[in-house]
Amino acid sequence: MPRHDRRRARIVFSDAAAEQLESLTDEAELHALDRALVVISVDPDIGEPIPGGTTGPQLLQYADEVERVRVLYFVTALKTVVVVAYIEV
Repeated sequence: MPRHDRRRARIVFSDAAAEQLESLTDEAELHALDRALVVISVDPDIGEPIPGGTTGPQLLQYADEVERVRVLYFVTALKTVVVVAYIEV
């Protein structure tokens, strides 16, 4: 019987994050961000919760110190979509 692995979450960007993404031109930065987004899409719960209000979805932070990437995001209720709110490379 074939084994069905868990599907990756789909990554979408807020308008602000999309603008940040458009401003990235360095190939190494783009590669580092891509690696971070793959990690998040495979395991959306990997990020650390950011303290804040109780309304709306929980904002998470994923930081990769080796690649020097930080991504703020939240996950939809069914954990099928990750919405990136902020990118720092």
